[in-house]
Amino acid sequence: MRQSQKLKALKRRRRCGARLRVAGESQAEVTGQVGVSRQTVMRSTCVRQDGGMEAVRRTAHSGRAERLTVAQRTELVRLLKEGAPTAGLPTELWTLPQIAQLIEKRFAVKMVDSSVWRLLGRLGWSMQRPAGQAGERDQRAVRTWTAKGWSEQEKLLRDNTE
Repeated sequence: MRQSQKLKALKRRRRCGARLRVAGESQAEVTGQVGVSRQTVMRSTCVRQDGGMEAVRRTAHSGRAERLTVAQRTELVRLLKEGAPTAGLPTELWTLPQIAQLIEKRFAVKMVDSSVWRLLGRLGWSMQRPAGQAGERDQRAVRTWTAKGWSEQEKLLRDNTE
C-alpha cells in the first residue's frame, strides 16, 4: 500500500472513531471497532473537542519533515537522469552512497543510505538490474579478460588507492 493510501485510510479510521465517540460509544468500543490504539482515540477525541469534526478531518501527518524541499527533490531527479558520468562517476551505475554524497555536496544535507533509499522510493525510483546477458556476448573473450585483464585492473585500483 502506498504512503498516500495509508494516510487516507488512517484519516478515514480517525473520522469514523470520532463519529462513534460523538454517538456515545466508549473509548474501548471505538478502539475495537475501528482498529486503532486507545491513545489514537484519546487524541482524536481531544482534537474534536477543541476544533470540531473539521479539526479531525485536517489532522496533520505526524513524522519527521522532508529533508529536501520540493525544488531540491526535482533537481535531484534531474541530476540522476543526467547520469552518473555527468556527476563525475566512472560508470553509469548509481549506488546509495554515491547519491548520498551527491545530495550532501549539492544541497548540504547529510543522509544515510537507508534514508536515500526511502527518498528514491518516494520519488518513484527503484533498483534496476540487467534482465540478462547481451546476445553478442563473446564468452571466450570474457574468460580471457577475467583471467588476465582483471588482475591488471585490480593492480591499477590498488595503485590508485595507495
